[in-house]
Amino acid sequence: MRVTAVILRNFRAYKGQVRIPIDADLTAFIGRNDVGKSSILDALAIFYDSPLVKFDRSDLCVYAEDRKVRIGCVFDELPESLTLDATAATTLKDEYLLNEDGYLEIHKVFECSSTSPRPRILARALHPTANGCSDLLQLKNAELKQRLKEQRVKPDGVDQRSNPSLRRALWASCDDLCLDVSDIELNTEDAKRVWEQLQTYLPLFALFRADRPSTDEDSEVQDPMKLAVRQALSELAEELQEIQQKVRTSALGVARRTVDKLAAFDPDLARDLSPAFRSDPKWESLFKLALETEDGIPLNKRGSGVRRLVLLSFFQAEAERLGAEKGRANVIYAIEEPETSQHPASQRVVIETLKSLAAAESCQVVITTHVPGLAQFVPVHALRYIRLGEDGVPVVETGDNDVFERVASELGVLPDNRVRVLVCVEGPNDVAFLTNLARVLINGGYGDVIDLEASPEVVLLPLGGSTLRDWVDSNYLKELRRPEVHIYDRDSDSDTPPKYQKEVEAVDSRGNGSKGFLTAKREAENYLHPDAIRQVLQVEVDVSDWDKVDVPEAVAQALHEQSGTEKAWEELHDEARRKRVSHAKKRLNHEVAKAMTVEMLAERGALSEVLEWFVAISQLARGHAG
Repeated sequence: MRVTAVILRNFRAYKGQVRIPIDADLTAFIGRNDVGKSSILDALAIFYDSPLVKFDRSDLCVYAEDRKVRIGCVFDELPESLTLDATAATTLKDEYLLNEDGYLEIHKVFECSSTSPRPRILARALHPTANGCSDLLQLKNAELKQRLKEQRVKPDGVDQRSNPSLRRALWASCDDLCLDVSDIELNTEDAKRVWEQLQTYLPLFALFRADRPSTDEDSEVQDPMKLAVRQALSELAEELQEIQQKVRTSALGVARRTVDKLAAFDPDLARDLSPAFRSDPKWESLFKLALETEDGIPLNKRGSGVRRLVLLSFFQAEAERLGAEKGRANVIYAIEEPETSQHPASQRVVIETLKSLAAAESCQVVITTHVPGLAQFVPVHALRYIRLGEDGVPVVETGDNDVFERVASELGVLPDNRVRVLVCVEGPNDVAFLTNLARVLINGGYGDVIDLEASPEVVLLPLGGSTLRDWVDSNYLKELRRPEVHIYDRDSDSDTPPKYQKEVEAVDSRGNGSKGFLTAKREAENYLHPDAIRQVLQVEVDVSDWDKVDVPEAVAQALHEQSGTEKAWEELHDEARRKRVSHAKKRLNHEVAKAMTVEMLAERGALSEVLEWFVAISQLARGHAG
């Protein structure tokens, strides 16, 4: 399950109800201090019962019109079925527990009139409201059977041991269910069992705050280590459940035999006693993992910069692990001001690490920041700008040029006027591909090729998935009328004319030295050599100019099969395959392209074409229009 939105009502500064979209991979909340960025992370922590944030009556918005605080999450990638007991398999759709968009929406509602508010768990769903049909999830088996008689529903074909079967029959017998958005209590009978089942599918949640107390029990690196333990335990859930059940069975046997023997001495006392476990074991409390120096000094006694470097290293290690290991529990990493205590030179490394982490199949990353050095490298689709409205209530904005312009202006992200040429490509992976190929050519003896990574005269603009820095340069430099080089994938060898032919012709006709190119091969990955792929990724794939299955997908499938998993590639759900292909595409352009050589480009029949691109870029960067 993945979070797609957070819903807040009367939580701290958020008066009334606000729905905040969360990007599938990376979401960055940007704004001035004290506008409500951290409150969103804290709300997620409360929803997930994080020990770092506890709900308090003081979390109620002081301007709220009632005493109720609501924190909700909307989820997609839902479980295909739920097993409520041995005879009761069902789905969220069959139980009418999905919202009007077909997603699962769970709310925790706190009544702040009480001294210690405890949450009510609700599903906000498009649910039957017709008489006799709205309360079925709260009824016991005997009550459902009685309702069947009251509604005069024929029991033929209905498994009366199964509550889901009884509910389906009752709902099917109604001419008009009067479906309407309703709050469904998840605290009794099968509704409670649904919530218990759903909790096993919820992502793990880890909050990393900027102002962490410096104590041994809550050190800057303790939470990553705790999360490591939680992840390990989640991967062993079935084995631990089996051990727990064996212990229960054995211990209950001893307890029952003891009660049986007691009956011989005092039958009345024996009747009053029944064996029961008071609670399930807390496995996490059994494992204490920490990082210490050789002389036993805990890392939380070191400088904050060192502690955050350890945290960054943890994220890098996790990104690599999650890229290599599949089928793990989903994790949400919520990180407050990840740039804290980091040198400006490290801030790009920070955001690139977090982007790599977010690209892993089972990860979502949510960050807050107000530092331009970090924000400028955030993809524009991931930006959420928070400002205070005229009434002092936070407003969360996303997704248009006006928003990006306000973000850039407020953070002081300005265009670089040293730029002489804009190189426009389709996406961020194309940026990595060209940057690496420039270095390959330079190392191969083509010294006139400009170093795209080091040269301030060139800005590479991914037209899809650009960062805030890219958007700023693109938006502002248009007025400076810089020449442009556009390089687009041909995509197909059969389209006549090619998909982007008109765009290329329009660029060529500008008369200011701008130049458009269509690749001779399908896309960037088709320029890579199989030997470079084998060297870096240790998989064998064929690479031609026009593969029916594209190279990233072939590599993703090969890596999946190499992992030893029993699940076939075709059995993965669409989103899992998409993320693995995306991860493979990134590795091909960032790692494999770096391992290419001039000789490999020549063997792929691409050297002269690639040189033509770079000659055009280099001439414009050095002030030559031809």
